[in-house]
Parts: sequence; structure tokens; C-alpha cells
Amino acid sequence: MDLFSAAQNESPENQPLPERLRPKTLDEMLGQQKILGASAPWRKLVESGQIPSLILWGPPGCGKTTFALLLAQKVQAEFITVNAVETGAKALRELGEEGRRRRLEFRRKTLLFVDEIHRLNKGQQDVLLPSVEKGDLILVGATTENPSYEINSALLSRCRILVFERLGEDELKQLAQRAAALRDETIEQIVNPEALERLLEFADGDGRRLLNMMEVLLNLRATNASDLVWPLDPEALSQSIDVPSLRYDKTADEHYDTISAFIKSVRGSDPDAALYYLARMIKGGEDPVFIARRLVILASEDIGNADPRAITLAVSGLQAVELVGWPEAAISLAQVTTYLASAPKSNRSYLALHAAQALVEKTGTVPIPLALRSAKTTAMKNLGYGKGYKYSHNSEKGYVPQRFLPEELGEVSLYEPTDHGFEKNIRQYLEWLRK
Repeated sequence: MDLFSAAQNESPENQPLPERLRPKTLDEMLGQQKILGASAPWRKLVESGQIPSLILWGPPGCGKTTFALLLAQKVQAEFITVNAVETGAKALRELGEEGRRRRLEFRRKTLLFVDEIHRLNKGQQDVLLPSVEKGDLILVGATTENPSYEINSALLSRCRILVFERLGEDELKQLAQRAAALRDETIEQIVNPEALERLLEFADGDGRRLLNMMEVLLNLRATNASDLVWPLDPEALSQSIDVPSLRYDKTADEHYDTISAFIKSVRGSDPDAALYYLARMIKGGEDPVFIARRLVILASEDIGNADPRAITLAVSGLQAVELVGWPEAAISLAQVTTYLASAPKSNRSYLALHAAQALVEKTGTVPIPLALRSAKTTAMKNLGYGKGYKYSHNSEKGYVPQRFLPEELGEVSLYEPTDHGFEKNIRQYLEWLRK
């Protein structure tokens, strides 16, 4: 179960490139300066060996597992590592019992590293809780998903969260140079500048992904089994490696973050940003109906009567998406997205609804005025239902001043139109009626 033992038993030449280049010290790690910089508080804490239970949160290939392995060098503890996918509640309970025995009998700590901790179900996480709480285990969990969504609040409250960031372009270039140097090459001998830029784009901030692609290129160059001309240009690069797909999880963090950025870009009247996030969702295989439904909501919530056509277009877009599906649905989504992003904005209908709902919560079921009640039967008429009601169409304006709200509510103003788009016409019309 110890990663170090497994690595020591395997010849370096037989190890994958990412494993051969795994940093041996914190100074060799690339990126994460907020955590591992020389003056960073967390770096000093790690150097001291006083490690609390941690959740390492960040995208793939940014150094979470390497950091956990390096902790074993700093912490005077038994280091055990497991993968959440392969570990059940029984095994976790046994590890907790071993940690307790080790602490009481030998006064030695146990550091348990759980890779992909977000894959533990609620019951499995509950098993870890007492061991972490009593100090039998120092838990270090690595996750690519937002801990707030995936980790039990009770367990999360007993851990510190360290946020790891994707590797930047400079760090990825350094990593590529390290990989080439293993074969006594330079990155300039492998790819030309334009292809290097494309290679870094394919890596998408993921160091492991970059090294896997570099391993393919280095093997191709070493075997000379193709007619490739070195250094490779962008076209030859694309033909030599499998272009990785965009990182996108339709049920977790990337899903929520991308749709949030998309909606906020449309609301913020930035059609370019909105199209960019739409393209990311399309590339990631997001459900087109989900996107279309969110646009229908936005059309009422953020545009409303500033452009009454927005809701009609959004609903039509939803119907078109349901009719044609991918890939043609992307065209309809693009049309609706750019229209809504470019439309005047008003949330006054949305705010008015909330104000009305709050008023109902506060006042309860205040009796409806008699004049507005249904007078369908003689008994109702005898009780005064409908008496005093004034028919609006009998006036020249199509409007007769009268009170519709219950008297008990006093003066109430819920809907206040803006001066944006068509809503300006609504405001002016209401002002004209009430002169």
C-alpha cells in the first residue's frame, strides 16, 4: 500500500515518464507558490512536520499526489496510501484501528493518504470521522472536485483545505524541458515554437497529461519509426499524439463553474464570453436541453420586460434543441445566447415577484376585497360579492382608478419598471394611466 515501496522495487527505465520525473523534494515541485513558496506559511508548517488533516483540491496533474508523498519525508508518521475507488468501509475501519493501536502502543502517528477522496460515499466517509477526530489518523485526501459538494460537512470541518492551481505555461515549459533532458534532448529539438505552444494548449494545465504526450514524442524520436521531420510543426504534432479531450465533468465542479460563468456572461451583456463558455460546454458534452432551459429562466429573470421577445426566443430555442439535438442544436443555442446577451436587461419582474411573495408571507391570507370576488351565484351577490367593481373597458383609456389590493395592506409598490428597452414604454404607459 506504500507508493514509495512500489516505486523502489521498479527499475526507473520501466517506469512511466510522469513517475520518473516525480519531484523528490518540495523545491523540485513546479507551481503552487502560494502553498510551497519559500516564505509561504504552509511551507513553513510542512517543514516543521506539524501537519493537520488536509484536503488537497485542484485539477488533475497539478501536484496533489506528489505533495502528499513528500509529506512522508517531513512527518514522523507511518505513511499509508489508498485509492478511494478500491477501498471499502471495512478496510478504512481497519486502518483506523491500526492507527489507534500505533498511537497508543508505539506513540507513533499514522498519515493516511486517500487519493480521489471524493469517490468515497457518505458511509465510507463517516467511518473515517472518529479516527480523524481522535487523532488516530492524519487524513490527507486528494480531490479534483469541490470539497463542499463531495465531502461530508462533519469530516470537512476537521480538515484544512489546500487549493492547488493548474500549472501555468512557464511551469509546463520547464516540465517539458525536464522530460527532454532525460533523453539528452532539448524541447527545441522535439517541437518548433508553434508546435510547443500547441502542445501546452493540449496539456491544459495538467502536468501528467503533458508528460504522457512527451513520452510518446520521445519514443517516436528514439525509434525513428516514422518519416517525421524534427522538430515537429503543429500539424505533425497533432498527427503524432492523441489530442486530449477538454476536461469537463457534467455532474461536478466543472459543470457548475462553467454554467455559472456562462449565465453571468449573458447577464453581463458579453456575447463573446458567453459564446466561449457555451463552446466549452459543447466540447465537454453538456446536455443541450439543460443549457436551453437555463436560457429560458434567464430570459425572464434578467431581461424580463426590457425585451418581451426574449422569453419567446428562448422557448423557441429550447423547442429547436429538443427537436434536432447535437450537433445542430449548437447553432440554435448560439443564436439564443447572442440575442439574450445583447438584449437590454431588467430584473424588475423577478424582484417584484420576490417582494410579493415576502408580502404574502408577512400578511397571510388577508381577505380579498368584496368587489373583486366571484359573484357567480345569487347567494354570492346577496353577500355583496362583485359589488362596486368598475369595468375598465368602459372608460376611454381602458383604465378606471380603483383599489385592487386589500385595504389592510396599505400603500404597496412591487413592480417598478426601469428605463431599459421596452420596459421604459411600460413605465411611461403606467404613468400616463395614473395621471
